[in-house]
Amino acid sequence: MSGRAELTRTTGQQETLDQLAKEPYDYCFVYLDEAQFSRKVEDVVALRNAHANLNIIAFPYLRSQTAGIRMLSAGVNAQCPPFVKAEQLSLIMSVVESGEIWGGKEFIQSLIAQSAKNIPEEHWEQDELGSLSERENAVALLVSRGSSNKVIATQMNITERTVKAHLTAIYKKLAVKDRLALALLVQQHIKSHGSADETQSPDQLMAH
Repeated sequence: MSGRAELTRTTGQQETLDQLAKEPYDYCFVYLDEAQFSRKVEDVVALRNAHANLNIIAFPYLRSQTAGIRMLSAGVNAQCPPFVKAEQLSLIMSVVESGEIWGGKEFIQSLIAQSAKNIPEEHWEQDELGSLSERENAVALLVSRGSSNKVIATQMNITERTVKAHLTAIYKKLAVKDRLALALLVQQHIKSHGSADETQSPDQLMAH
């Protein structure tokens, strides 16, 4: 979206759906307050199902990993704190327009770490991942366990800038777009190798 945006404020799910039926919008910004929070999460999911091409950015008042996973897995484009600065919102919208999702660094790290807990500790060996170098392989494994760039830099005794350089190379080699996609790819790789080994032995705003 470029230039000056025209905003329309609606109150409630039905009014939003009625407005969307009248004219097309590029974006829908949805604020979810704490009252009946779970129902409002489902309203956002229903909004996504009803308007597949609408860019939806949710602003949940409550910090809930369950709600975040529910909305993003249903196809909601982004979620972020309700009091985000204009510069940050501009960045989020540019990410959305590039076809990626935005969950915020803390949420993504938490999501990766939670997913990693499902993998038995003995499977976290220095497995080789395609064409990655030894250093890149180590970075990818640490990312898939939920480690931040700062933690990776400390553990590997390198700078955060070097970690970022490794990640850029890893994304290109493995054809993934972002940190979450990389983590899920590596985790799936480890799970498949591990299972193989086991088998061998017995308020809303819209803009347009």
